[in-house]
Amino acid sequence: MQKLLAFLLIVSTLLAFTGGDGNSYPQDYFRSPVNHTIRLSGTFGELRPNHLHAGIDIKAKDGKIGQPLFAVAEGTVSRINVRTGGYGKALYIDHPNGYTSVYAHLQKFPDEIEAYVKTIQYKKKSFEVEIYPKVGRFTFEKGDVIGKLGLSGRSFGPHLHFEIRDTKTEHPINPLLFGIHVKDDIRPKMHQVKFYQLNDKRETLGSQTFNLVKKGRDYAVKGDTVFFGAWRTGIALKVYDHMNGASNWNGVYAVSMYVDDVLTFNFDFEKFSFDESRYINAHLDYEEQFTKKSYFNRLFTLPGNQLSIYNTANNFGLVDLSAHQAKKITIIAEDVDKNKSELEFWVKRKTVAEAPSKQYNYFLPYDEENRIDNNNLTIHMQENTLYENLYLEYFSSPEKSTGVYSPVYHVHHYKIPVHKYFDIGIRPTVSIPEELRSKAYIAYCGKDNVIKNCGGDWEGDFLKAKVRDLGDYSIMIDTKPPTIKPINFKRNLKGYNRIDFKVVEDLKVAKNVDAIRYDAYIDGEWVLMAYDAKKDKLTHRFDERTGSGEHVFRLEV
Repeated sequence: MQKLLAFLLIVSTLLAFTGGDGNSYPQDYFRSPVNHTIRLSGTFGELRPNHLHAGIDIKAKDGKIGQPLFAVAEGTVSRINVRTGGYGKALYIDHPNGYTSVYAHLQKFPDEIEAYVKTIQYKKKSFEVEIYPKVGRFTFEKGDVIGKLGLSGRSFGPHLHFEIRDTKTEHPINPLLFGIHVKDDIRPKMHQVKFYQLNDKRETLGSQTFNLVKKGRDYAVKGDTVFFGAWRTGIALKVYDHMNGASNWNGVYAVSMYVDDVLTFNFDFEKFSFDESRYINAHLDYEEQFTKKSYFNRLFTLPGNQLSIYNTANNFGLVDLSAHQAKKITIIAEDVDKNKSELEFWVKRKTVAEAPSKQYNYFLPYDEENRIDNNNLTIHMQENTLYENLYLEYFSSPEKSTGVYSPVYHVHHYKIPVHKYFDIGIRPTVSIPEELRSKAYIAYCGKDNVIKNCGGDWEGDFLKAKVRDLGDYSIMIDTKPPTIKPINFKRNLKGYNRIDFKVVEDLKVAKNVDAIRYDAYIDGEWVLMAYDAKKDKLTHRFDERTGSGEHVFRLEV
């Protein structure tokens, strides 16, 4: 009897940690971080510009900020972040079972943590801080309030960005695999399928897109057969997931492709690492995303794609085409709740047109270090900066506009993604007065002809910067300071608990360059100002450091 009880105990424990669908994650350990029905505006692994979404976005109960959020299990705070962008105000809690829960875009931490963070901010004289408290300094029990839902950082609507990570590796894992329930009985919706003409180096020679039509509960192409002029092809699918109670077009969990009923390609968004997240630009069709905000999942791999989400990729997912026999293609997309949609069609090779010869100045292999030096322009790329071989088109054109101190160097075009930052150096061809050299910057002009400041430092005669885009570059000068406009400020502040200023910098900046720097002082002492980059707003909230009476306020931007 004792052996039987022991056996039943082991079985029940295993069931609690494997779940009904066989995944290996605990199913009853974590509670929901909110007290209302979960509705998602973003799913795990969802395709986003330049990154995979590392959590789930939970909508606010009433569309407003301020609702309480709860610890999903007992644990200790291991990290606290305050950022103007990104996750904004974020809390990280380590749990005894080896996982970490993350709560981002908060409006407010608990009072004790708020006071602790403020002390660190004053010590470092910085609004942005990253803090690692001692283990046990702040602890929570399951269901304790850990903060309030907000929209801090890069958040454009009230929601909680919630993650579960492996504590040891910090790899994010799909939270919906941990028994956190979201009602969903809606199948993914398929929209288009795209074919790419590929050579033996997996280089794209051309492409064609086909709209999908409903066929019963599933999908097909018009006429059931695709005729495509290529010896080999790669296929991409435009598909979105939909859920009960939300109108959002979210990312799917998994896609599988069968060729003549044989599984050829499969990926799922169970987990990934942050180091590989930018490889999304090799997974999706970058040009479609960047120019049309249209998200296609490639069902084949580019040569430089190092994502770990692929479980099956026979022959890299490529399909060899025949003019004599059609191949049957079956594509299945599913969400975490196993709602599935199926696309089935046939593909056959038609006459293959000769690919036009490439016009280019430099050939840059994706897996090699590449250098360009033509006396006035230098470029240095580390190996694996690109996702596939690049036949780089290059030319320069004179620029006579005021404030431009070099020709415009056309370094290919912005529709091609770049994985790593690379070095660019430009020698001015117009003399820059000594007093303006410190205000010179590498200017980038890409989509919509918007100028972006990429920073830069002088190395001899060259102004050099690290950049992450292909397109047009030149040297420009920035002599215009940011503007400061009082919003909530006047001489008599009796009854006020804060002051606000709008700070505007007209020039856009690259992501690795600070848009503005600022410091504020009251009676000569540094004071904390929160910066909301979305609203270009600086805010100081009065506390015991500033008593009643007359004071001198100074803001430097």
